[in-house]
Parts: sequence; structure tokens; C-alpha cells
Amino acid sequence: MLHLFCRVPDPPAAVDRDRILTAVEGAESDGVHVVAVAVLGHKADLGFMVLGPDLWRLRSFQAAIQGAGLDLADSYVSLTEVSEYASGVPDAMKEARLHPGLPPEGKPAFCFYPMSKRRGDADGSNWYALPYDRRKELMYAHGAVGREFAGRVLQVVTGSTGIDDWEWGVTLFAVHPDDLKECVYRMRFDEGSARFGEFGPFVTGMVAPVADVLDTVLDSANGRG
Repeated sequence: MLHLFCRVPDPPAAVDRDRILTAVEGAESDGVHVVAVAVLGHKADLGFMVLGPDLWRLRSFQAAIQGAGLDLADSYVSLTEVSEYASGVPDAMKEARLHPGLPPEGKPAFCFYPMSKRRGDADGSNWYALPYDRRKELMYAHGAVGREFAGRVLQVVTGSTGIDDWEWGVTLFAVHPDDLKECVYRMRFDEGSARFGEFGPFVTGMVAPVADVLDTVLDSANGRG
């Protein structure tokens, strides 16, 4: 999984819209899923969530959009995985975690954030010092809160220990932005998050076909000139 958050340079005429569309089409024909996002706020103009079978295909897509004139503002690398605490879940659920269907239909509200588990702070909380059974108990309680949002919010949790700055990347899709807010807020109160969770910056936006995203951000960039 590769999250790419991009800026439109000044002048925006340097961006080759058709070349970006060709890059997306080429990636998708090569077995790579590409989700385009119009980003809100100052952190980026647009983003791509890219899921593929190997790192070389993801790197090729990154090179293609950079070659089309987009500047990278931020990125995140992670892997789909089945959690060590979910070994007993049904095969269909494992498949959904390893190969999520993207983008989910009817859920245009988007956010992404990285997170880790604490290794110790003022109160001595260290997730990795807990026995496995206790960690599993806490993760089951955490998952139970998440399941309250089934149908409203799709959570895609990917592992990044050893390959990026945080331990997991979390991508949420929902119908409305308030669904994202309520989901994250509610899950902050279970013990696994409240005591052991550390959260990185959030990027928020709207999922749309790549042509629509490009039209929106390029029109906006042209207007600022």
C-alpha cells in the first residue's frame, strides 16, 4: 500500500493532466488499485491510495505522476495484513483485510492517519511489555467498538513496522465526514487506544474519479494565479 499526497506546483500548467490519467489507467491494467482523493486543507492538494502486488509497480506509479508534474508533499508505505490477534477470523474476513475492495461504493468521505503503540511514558504504559493474552483482550475490545460502525465506515488498517515511521496506517472511508469523526472519537475511549495509542497527523478529503479530482484541484490551482 502506498499513500501519495501531492501538490500542484506553481505554475500549475506544468502538470500534464492526460499523462496522470494515462498513469492511472496503466497501473490499473497492471493489477494496481488506485483511489484518487481531493484533499482538504494545507497538507496537500490531492492524494492517491495505491494498492498493488509488489513494490516495483507502486514505485512505477509514483514515478509516473511525478513525471507528469505533481510534487510529492508526503507519503506513507505499508502492507495489508491479518493481525496476529485475528488468526481465528473467517477466511472471507482475512481476504477482505489482505485484498480490500477499493474504493468502497458510496463512501466518498476519506481520512488517513498513522499510529503506533506506546513503549512507555510517564505512567509506564508499554504495549509491548504486556502478555499476549492481555493485548489480545484489549484488541478485541477495540474491534468491538469499530464494529459498531459497520456499514457506515470502512476501515483499512495496514502494517508499517520497519518500513515507515509509524507502526500502522489507518484509512477510513465513510458516507459523511461526521461518521469519520464519531468513529475515531468513540474508539479513542477504549483502553487499547486511550492508554496505548499514539496518533500521527490526519489527512482528510473526498474520494472521486481521478478525472474529477484533477479537474477540481487544477481549476483551483489555476484560479490562485
